[in-house]
Amino acid sequence: MKKSTTIYDIAKSASTSAATVSRVLSDSNYPVSVELKAKIQRIAKELNYVPNISGRQLKTNKSMTIGVIVPSISNPFYSSIVLGIEETARKNGYHVLLCNSLQSPELENEYIQTLFQKQVQGLIISSISGKIEQLNSYISNGLNVVAIDQAIDDLKGGFQIGFDYRRGGYLAAEYLIKKGHSKIAYVSAPLDRPSRKNILIGYQEAMQKHGINPNNKWIQITENVESMLDGSTYEFSNGKQLAQRILDIPERPTAILACNDMTAIGMIHELEQQGIKVPDQMSIIGIDNIELGQIIMPALSTIDHPKLEMGRFACKILLERMNGEKSNMKEMVMQPQMIERDSVLSLKI
Repeated sequence: MKKSTTIYDIAKSASTSAATVSRVLSDSNYPVSVELKAKIQRIAKELNYVPNISGRQLKTNKSMTIGVIVPSISNPFYSSIVLGIEETARKNGYHVLLCNSLQSPELENEYIQTLFQKQVQGLIISSISGKIEQLNSYISNGLNVVAIDQAIDDLKGGFQIGFDYRRGGYLAAEYLIKKGHSKIAYVSAPLDRPSRKNILIGYQEAMQKHGINPNNKWIQITENVESMLDGSTYEFSNGKQLAQRILDIPERPTAILACNDMTAIGMIHELEQQGIKVPDQMSIIGIDNIELGQIIMPALSTIDHPKLEMGRFACKILLERMNGEKSNMKEMVMQPQMIERDSVLSLKI
């Protein structure tokens, strides 16, 4: 492998000192003649010089890289969040090191350790692990952390950006009720995340407020936990499985609230395959407002989760904390909004 060009190689070709080359290439304010500066820059270009970022970080004790850990980038929900993070990071001269935990608490903790060892000073994480001792330890040793989407209990010194899933579940169920539905199902992957639990609570609160006592079988929760490599295909497949369960219920619901859009899309796919027309024979509503929901037929009614904005804000807060601009605010909760499309039929005359 060819040896990389160093500032000493450039200094030798330019007949000057390595210190002068370093000052020119780092845009230092140190006075250097226009001619010499142009000569150094020309030689650096001719020799294909690439700055040693690791060396620069050791000298300045400042990393221009932030770590991001999400369950799976294959899920469109997390893709949108990461896009928001990258946009803000890039505008501020930072790079993003992205890690997929693949639904594995062990892999998540391994990534946290690796990022800290690489002297990454800022981390944005959507955690699926209930164990935070390691994360709190790194925070106490200088790691800046912003937790997104899924709340982390007992996070010491980090900032949390959440979403009001309870309110989202309530708005979705109430929307169906106002469309004339009373036989409303809630379907979800295992309730091992605060988001899924809170959507169920919101659904139950809306039903109770409007005097509706749901059939117990209308609440369908799968037991199979996501495997490490499933990504969004798990949610889609789970939706298909849940649709089959709903069709087996003697007293079928007329509308279904799915825990997220990919589950809802999987349900629509399976219902159509079974000859059930959406929304004519069964209405579906999701939560997240991923872009795919606008493309399918019928277009999916859903609850908007401001994913891109969450990513942008998470990165903004993280960079402020890395630069010592800490405030007394410890968390922020983003609010849901109803997105009405074509997958819900009005039963009102």
